[in-house]
Amino acid sequence: MVAVPGWFKLVGWAALLWNLLGCLALFADLRLAPGDIARLPEAQQALHAARPGWAVIATAVAVAAGALGSLGLLLRRRWALPLLLASLLGIVAQDVAMFVLVDGARLAGPVAVALQAMVLVIGVALAWLAWRGSRSGWLR
Repeated sequence: MVAVPGWFKLVGWAALLWNLLGCLALFADLRLAPGDIARLPEAQQALHAARPGWAVIATAVAVAAGALGSLGLLLRRRWALPLLLASLLGIVAQDVAMFVLVDGARLAGPVAVALQAMVLVIGVALAWLAWRGSRSGWLR
């Protein structure tokens, strides 16, 4: 049996918590009523209205596959890799919608850009960790 680094489980728990928070954020966003949206700052209202429906689906794929993939890391299962790759693709699709098709950088502001950059970096890191874990025998 291959020895798994001690930090691997800690990273798996942190990844699961991160992705569950993403699930909660998506759920809260999907529950916004028209009155809730009307109370948002004007730029956020414009961003909310301009995003394509497929971007919301991409976000759902990103957080759901990310949560399941993180669970796969904790359980040391190889199926974590395709799920975390799907999550990364969802993140990239969401970013394309937000920053290429919609002027999200201007509408959402620098804090949102920094947060989304962090989401992308974490997505890449988790996909890489699953790939590394699969190649190293940490996942079975």
